[in-house]
Amino acid sequence: MERAEFVIRLSADEALGLSDWLDRVQMTDLSRIVDDPAVWEPLHRIAGTLDKKLPWIFAPHYAERLAVARARLTPDGLEEPADGR
Repeated sequence: MERAEFVIRLSADEALGLSDWLDRVQMTDLSRIVDDPAVWEPLHRIAGTLDKKLPWIFAPHYAERLAVARARLTPDGLEEPADGR
């Protein structure tokens, strides 16, 4: 089997939203939400890479930046749940 690596390109907004979601999933019960253990390691690797590459996750105005990113990514007419999930 070929062992090629894949590159995934995300906008800053997409990366920030995905990073936040992965963090919440990992902080709860990943094995309950993602029932395939074969994908846990790739998810952890993606989350770790995003954490290293996104300086905003440690910024004082992270929540506001995340809300703006989510608003730009949410299709018109769709509302986010009140808890932001």
